[in-house]
Amino acid sequence: MELYRERGFDRTTTAEIAARAGVNERTFFRHFPDKREVLFDGEADLRAALMQEVADAPDGLQPLDVLLHAFRKAGRVLEENRPFSEPRLELIAKTPALRERDAAKGAYLSEALAEALRRRDVSDQLAGLAAHTGWATFHHAAQAWIDDPAQSLDAHLLQAFDDLRILFATVPATRARSES
Repeated sequence: MELYRERGFDRTTTAEIAARAGVNERTFFRHFPDKREVLFDGEADLRAALMQEVADAPDGLQPLDVLLHAFRKAGRVLEENRPFSEPRLELIAKTPALRERDAAKGAYLSEALAEALRRRDVSDQLAGLAAHTGWATFHHAAQAWIDDPAQSLDAHLLQAFDDLRILFATVPATRARSES
């Protein structure tokens, strides 16, 4: 992370990362397929944790509330690791190649969340919609937390999901016309 901040992502080489870590490039490539993956290390653990939190959520919750429960638990890890999380999110936001990788990882996590919801007997279509919407809302809250660190990530998550409920409560104009 220090190298990325000092030199920028594009100008940092795997050789420099390996040297800073005190290993050779061969060792680096045993752990990471490329320099982008350094920033996404732990994604498999996050996916497993989110799926477990979805499974462990209290019965009777609506799909988005199940996801909020899971995100609040996972968000604690980001908050505890803020010295890494904050520059990581900033770097991803300003680097196109990282935004692309982040979007691919997000799609993969969304599919995992949808599967976890299906295991709770949420229909296929609703599980997919909830997972993608929930992940986008989590991302929105994480960016708000970076922009406004005076509030906790948890507070931003609660606000983002409240805002989402307000959006859902609005009847679209095309639906309202067809019902009248």
